[in-house]
Amino acid sequence: MTEHKIPLAGVIGHPIAHSRSPRLHRHWLQTYGLDGHYIPMDVAPENLEQVLRSLPKAGFVGVNITVPHKEAVMQIADQITDRATLIGAANTLIFLPDGKIHADNTDGYGFMENLRAGAPDWDPTSGPAVVLGAGGASRAVVSALCEVGVPEIILTNRTRLRADKLREDFGQRIRVVEWVQAGNVIEEAKLVVNTTSLGMMGQRELRVPLDGLQKDAVVTDLVYAPLKTNLLLEAEEAGCVTVDGLGMLLHQAVPGFERWFGERPAVDSATRAAALR
Repeated sequence: MTEHKIPLAGVIGHPIAHSRSPRLHRHWLQTYGLDGHYIPMDVAPENLEQVLRSLPKAGFVGVNITVPHKEAVMQIADQITDRATLIGAANTLIFLPDGKIHADNTDGYGFMENLRAGAPDWDPTSGPAVVLGAGGASRAVVSALCEVGVPEIILTNRTRLRADKLREDFGQRIRVVEWVQAGNVIEEAKLVVNTTSLGMMGQRELRVPLDGLQKDAVVTDLVYAPLKTNLLLEAEEAGCVTVDGLGMLLHQAVPGFERWFGERPAVDSATRAAALR
């Protein structure tokens, strides 16, 4: 007789108490009547590899990875997908039967699915996208935008060097402009994406002039606390379609949950409500 093992998964960060991922995954486990547990784990950087190597032996089938470990796990994983390699970071780990660690990045997938759900009429080929920020989240967004055929990505970052490095990695479709020019290039955009933490609760506001926004532009913010940032409120007033950042968190979690627990979950209004509780 084979004893049934209850799959374990979780999210690793430092800190981690703020994460909405545990309530999201618990909602799905309950909704689909699945055995399994999803656990938040606060792991300091110096302990990351030791913890990851021990988890498969404890019955874990995988984990999500969040700040500040997304880049560090790339040095630990045994197998890395092409998209995680291109982005330079991983957010989803699968523990294989032999204990090896498979790393993937689903942030770009989550971003694109959220954009499609919130702005179904947006046409990737309709014109340039302006991307604010050049950190890890930006790399995932730029990768996804390139994949769906956005003709030009205008990138700006407070530190020019990071933006130049991103252009070097992703090629000629990227045009880098100085941060102080962000308001000027927004008037060219069919899509505006804030990938910075500016506008988040506890952070400084995003101060980029939006008076040049086209009314048929789509504006999305990866920040989801608050759900409606000042960027989105101003864009709404300008007549633009806006997409909040919560959906990206929800959609990026789908592939991992499916691999770990064997069911592809739906992202619906109940899912959003569970994540916001």
